[in-house]
Amino acid sequence: MKYKQIPNSLFVKNRKKFMDRMRPKSIAVFNSNDIYPISADSTMPFEQHRDIFYLSGADQEETILVLCPDAMDAKHREVLFVRETNEHIAIWEGAKLTKEQATEVSGIQTIYWLSDFDKIFFDLMTETDTVYFNTNEHYRQAVELQTREDRFILECKRKYPAHSVAKSFPILQEIRGVKEPEEISLMQTACNITEKGFRRLLGFIQPGVWEYEIEAELSHEFLRNRSKGFAYAPIIASGNNANVLHYLENNQQCQDGDMILMDVAAEYANYSSDLTRTIPVNGKFTERQAAVYNAVLNVKNEATKMLVPGTIWAEYHKECGKVMTSELLGLGLLDKADVQNEDKDWPAYKKYFMHGTSHHIGLNTHDYGELKTPMKANMVFTVEPGIYIPEEKMGIRLEDDVVIQESGAPFNLMGNIPIEVEEIEERMNA
Repeated sequence: MKYKQIPNSLFVKNRKKFMDRMRPKSIAVFNSNDIYPISADSTMPFEQHRDIFYLSGADQEETILVLCPDAMDAKHREVLFVRETNEHIAIWEGAKLTKEQATEVSGIQTIYWLSDFDKIFFDLMTETDTVYFNTNEHYRQAVELQTREDRFILECKRKYPAHSVAKSFPILQEIRGVKEPEEISLMQTACNITEKGFRRLLGFIQPGVWEYEIEAELSHEFLRNRSKGFAYAPIIASGNNANVLHYLENNQQCQDGDMILMDVAAEYANYSSDLTRTIPVNGKFTERQAAVYNAVLNVKNEATKMLVPGTIWAEYHKECGKVMTSELLGLGLLDKADVQNEDKDWPAYKKYFMHGTSHHIGLNTHDYGELKTPMKANMVFTVEPGIYIPEEKMGIRLEDDVVIQESGAPFNLMGNIPIEVEEIEERMNA
């Protein structure tokens, strides 16, 4: 791994939170991700399943975590199974975790080779009544392939049909949504790396540069700062491309007079950051560009103030819509009749701002976290309003990552990244 080792005290705390919420006489199992094929003998780079990472820190394929708080043998209340290495694997793939290293990473004292799993698991199942399965129930999930977790669930149901079944997801959604101080620190590191990348761009972007050249500059800066790279597929959208919300081609030349929207951010230690900035290609905002930009910035600032304990996510988005409506009226993009005659299920502002303002962020860019209960301190949200005007070849979005505080204003993890019109112009023309 490129990142510095995370103190295993974080994973010890995370496991305790999970096990404290398990039913009596129950067992929970978490599998690592598969390595996914491309074709022939090619594979995609391995990405660890974020749940097993959250609970163990193990960042290696073919790993299984078992939690069984009521196991009769105390050493089996937390067990990590890892892939046994050998000389052949070491030569071709590199060293894998030893049992001692697995304990150092996770804080789990009982480590077995993966080949011992069936025997140990059978023994623990004879002591338990309920098995927790780790299904993906994220509100944005769209998985079309069978995962390692899916295969385990099918086989477990076949072998142990008399056991009751419970879901890990509701517990994980609750506990993963509220970040520990160590997690916020890791996210701050990801944001700091992102800041370095963005500042690099302010001295690089000019008319004639290609979108993919900007992507290359960011890749260089992220990798040289211990990141694996982008936390998500980068959006580098100049001119009218900015009006395609998930524009990914990044293959157009940036033209004088256009704006460029960049939704780009680094990961660090599997934790995401999520930044969007929109800047003038030539380093100088026109009067109209500055007016729309400052309208978006005002919505972002007002939305950020609302992220306090007790706020309800759905109500928050309604309030953000009211602020956006006011700004769009001021820009002449909406008139009073548009608002008076709007469809309550698709308000008038949605013509120019059609996505949500905020989402949880953490180990996933769209992270786990409760959305129907009041917001809590140490939840981390993006704030990302935008105004998209295809007829003006202009799309502007601004986004930061903020931490809800017990009291007072949210803490902006990206507070040092330039965002004001004057600072962007100054730095681009230095």
